[in-house]
Amino acid sequence: MEIKPFLVEEWMNQYEVGARYNIAETCVDSVSLDELFQLTGEDKEAFLSSLCARRLTYGDIFGQPAFLEGICRLYRDLRPEQVIPTHGAAGANHHLFCSLVEPGDKVISVLPTYQQLYSIPDSLGAQVELLPLSPDNGFLPDLARLEELAQEGVKLICLNNPNNPTGALMSQEMLEEIVSIARRHGAYILCDEVYRHLTQEDGYCPSIVDLYEKGISVSSMSKVFSLAGIRLGWIASRDPEVLERCLIHRDYDLISCGLLDETVAALALKHGDKLLARNRGIVRENLSILDNWVRREPHVTYVKPQAGTTALVYYDLDIPSYDFCKEMYHATGAFVTPGDCFQQERCVRVGYACDRQTLVDGLEAMSAFLAQKAKS
Repeated sequence: MEIKPFLVEEWMNQYEVGARYNIAETCVDSVSLDELFQLTGEDKEAFLSSLCARRLTYGDIFGQPAFLEGICRLYRDLRPEQVIPTHGAAGANHHLFCSLVEPGDKVISVLPTYQQLYSIPDSLGAQVELLPLSPDNGFLPDLARLEELAQEGVKLICLNNPNNPTGALMSQEMLEEIVSIARRHGAYILCDEVYRHLTQEDGYCPSIVDLYEKGISVSSMSKVFSLAGIRLGWIASRDPEVLERCLIHRDYDLISCGLLDETVAALALKHGDKLLARNRGIVRENLSILDNWVRREPHVTYVKPQAGTTALVYYDLDIPSYDFCKEMYHATGAFVTPGDCFQQERCVRVGYACDRQTLVDGLEAMSAFLAQKAKS
């Protein structure tokens, strides 16, 4: 199987470790186990004593019950047997495509988005149609164009809500319109929801699984719950065929997730409200910092994100984004992601969910670099 290089991951792999100001990171400021216990108020010694006494078997093949129940609380009326744990959301997306997509199937994906959503089905021989998102429309899908692309059959529609890299958020009303299109054509909808719940306003953020019988939600513990190190994600669906096909495929490449990882995740989800309160506070405060910076920085513009942890920031300099990012990295230590990783020109993706001081210092370094380049 041939597959295109995963541009954003290659970029992160090459430069992230040496960054002085990492404002490319997409997870909300990660927590340590010590911080997790402080935040939740759980007894660390009792937890670790119980954990250390466990034999390191495969554990619960279909997922630890407390972990599955914690996931179900993130949705409306979802049952544990409708959740399939995976190795991160990246593992969930890959697993789902390999389970459902066959050569010749039509797959529609928004662009820009996480590259998995179009490159993996393309590598499997699917007919991939891209639905461009535009800043002129707030990076929301053009539903008339989606209807056109869906003509003559479509197997799977791929969404990303909230969107990476733009931070656009589809409303429940828009999702319901997309569901109507999918239902007319008998299509599944895969929605990568790894940033769901990280909203700028209070209230429940609906999932595609809440709204559509053939909806498939992918998410993880990494972004929203600041626990990327445990490498846990999941597939959630009410569709029996989806679940059956994924479980068949899972026996070949996964068997089970880590017993230790699921135990930590279950504890975190038991206190999910506390983690969400912390992380919503971070993204709301930090987006205001980013927004004020964009307003006073003469060389950049953006569509203000509505949710998530990332923003696509456009600059007015005549320099490709890879060159821009590399030069800035080496000159200042500020690390952002080239827009060309998402097939977007003359822009960069900024991750604003890091610790506050890193964001402030990184944006100041960007301003200095922009001013220097504008003069040269």
